[in-house]
Amino acid sequence: MRTKNLVLAWGLCAFACAAWAQPADYPGKPIRLVIGFAPGGAADYVARAMSEALGKALGQPVVVDNKPGNGSSIAADLVAKSAPDGYTLLIASPSSISVNPALNPKLPYSARDLKPVTKMTTSPLVLAVHPATGIRSVADLIAAARKDPGKLNYSTSGNGSAPHLGAALFSQVTGAEMTHIPYRGGSLAIQSVMAGDTQLTFGTSPSVLPMANGGRLLALAVSTRDRSPLVPGLPGMKEAGLPDYHLEFWYGMFVPAATPPAIVRKIYDATISAMQQPSVKASLARDGTEVSVSASPEQFDSFLAEDGKFWVKLVKSANVKVE
Repeated sequence: MRTKNLVLAWGLCAFACAAWAQPADYPGKPIRLVIGFAPGGAADYVARAMSEALGKALGQPVVVDNKPGNGSSIAADLVAKSAPDGYTLLIASPSSISVNPALNPKLPYSARDLKPVTKMTTSPLVLAVHPATGIRSVADLIAAARKDPGKLNYSTSGNGSAPHLGAALFSQVTGAEMTHIPYRGGSLAIQSVMAGDTQLTFGTSPSVLPMANGGRLLALAVSTRDRSPLVPGLPGMKEAGLPDYHLEFWYGMFVPAATPPAIVRKIYDATISAMQQPSVKASLARDGTEVSVSASPEQFDSFLAEDGKFWVKLVKSANVKVE
C-alpha cells in the first residue's frame, strides 16, 4: 500500500508540474503582483502605473499586493516560495536581490530562488531635508552633520534599501555621521521628514518630488554624479561638491525560479508591452522615473550578476549591518 501511495503521490506531483508548464492556457485567472513596500512609495507607484497595462497585455486582471517588511524580504520570500505557475509576480529592487542576502545570510530565500524577467525602471535618489532645518545645500548638510555627529536623523524605506545605502555611501564619502531611522516604506519615511521626526532622506523620486514641489520638503541634489534629465533643476553630486558620489537604482520583474521558460517569456513580452505604453512612460516620468527594460530575461540576468557586485561592495565598505 505504501508503494502504491508513493507512486500515486509522484504521479500527482508530475501532473501538477505538467500543469504549471502548459503556457498555451496561461494566463487563465487574475495575477498577483507583489511588492515589498507600503502603499505610496516608489515601488508601489511603479506597480500601479503599469499594472493595468500589464493586465491588458496578459488578458487577465493584475492585482497589486503590498507586503512590506524586512527591507522587502517578506515579499521576496513569499514569491520565491509561491507556485511557479506565472500567477505570482514580484517587482523588486536591489534590496531584495543583492543587498538583503549580503546583509543577512540567514534569510529564508536566496536570489537563486527568483528568476529574473526584465528590468523595468531606473532613477536617481533625491536628497531632501525638512525646510526648518536651515540646511540649504549639500555643503550645509555636511557641515551640520560634522558639527554634531549622529544628531541628524535620516529616514529610509528600510534597512538595506537603496535610500539606506544612499545615505551610507554619503557618510562614507563625506565622513558625516548621521543616525538611520528605518520605516516600512518610502511614503512613511517621507512623512517622517515632513513631520519633523527625522531631518532628511535619500528618497526615491516618486516619493520626494511631489512633496518638494509642494514646499513640504527641500530637495538638495540627485544621487547621480551629474544632473539627471529626470529631475530638472537639481544639481548632481559632482556639482554639489562630491565628485566621487554616484548611485542610482532600478526596479525589475521576477518570478519563482522554477517558472517554465515559455511562461517567463509571456510575462516578459507583456511587461515590455506595458512599460512601453506612452501613458505609463509619461506617468513615471512626471515623478522622475525612467522606463528602462532589458533586451531579454537572459540579458537582465547578466546585468544582475554585475550590478550585484556594486551593491555588495557598498554594503561591506560602508559597514552596513542588519538592525
